[in-house]
Amino acid sequence: MKQSFQLWRTEELSIRGDVFVASEADRAGIYPVVVICHGFKGFKDWGMFPRIGEHLAAHGFVAITFNFSGNGVGDDPETFGELEKFGRNTYRQELDDLAFLIAAIKAKELPLASYMDTERIGLMGHSKGGGDTILYAASHPGQMAALVTWNGISHVDVFGADVRRQIEEGGTGYIMNGRTKQNMPIEKVVLDDIDQNAAAYDIPARAAELATPLLIVQGRDDFARLVKGAPVIAERAQDAALHWVEGAGHTFNTVHPYQGDTKELQEALEVTTEFFTKHLV
Repeated sequence: MKQSFQLWRTEELSIRGDVFVASEADRAGIYPVVVICHGFKGFKDWGMFPRIGEHLAAHGFVAITFNFSGNGVGDDPETFGELEKFGRNTYRQELDDLAFLIAAIKAKELPLASYMDTERIGLMGHSKGGGDTILYAASHPGQMAALVTWNGISHVDVFGADVRRQIEEGGTGYIMNGRTKQNMPIEKVVLDDIDQNAAAYDIPARAAELATPLLIVQGRDDFARLVKGAPVIAERAQDAALHWVEGAGHTFNTVHPYQGDTKELQEALEVTTEFFTKHLV
């Protein structure tokens, strides 16, 4: 079963999400929780994310997918209708979103809360959300019991030199969304956040602080910078395993709208489920 929620962080910022629990779940039981973070230009209803939620729920977890408050998706779950929020979305805001969401989980404020074992929480993230996963866990030691990244970033500046140049010249940079053909804005505040917090956002260095078990799932055919960065994080982290998915691109060869599982996605789901079962169940 799935139930949706909306949490208001401020008058303008809200976190929309979905809670997945297996339909046959024992109503007297409680289950470990896995929170799933999307990446840059991602959203909770993109392609594989509902499938991840359903899969984890079917294997004995309460799975929570959500939209970061500044991801640009508003009332229409399939449309980037809030580009102004997207343009101002910083890592600090996403980390604050995570803190707010996890506090709400622990306070039993989400739908289907009676199924949640709030002492056993895992965190996973795709791409930029993988970076958020490591940064959040490093800043909240002992709060997460297990971490998984899927094709996660190793460096927070995912925007590139051209966007930085545009911002320096005109105050706003733009990145084309290849799927929607929208020019998506990036404001100066986003780069200021990165520049002013370089040490706090150094993902390999923060990974080295983690005592929490970490699984890095990396597609062999992903972007070169991510393929190069995954072993760096694995080497720095105290308790990390790196699993290569051969032939997998950035979204494990899945698309939006979702067209069904690929063998690469199935492999990622299997190793992730095995890892969370080992460390959360």
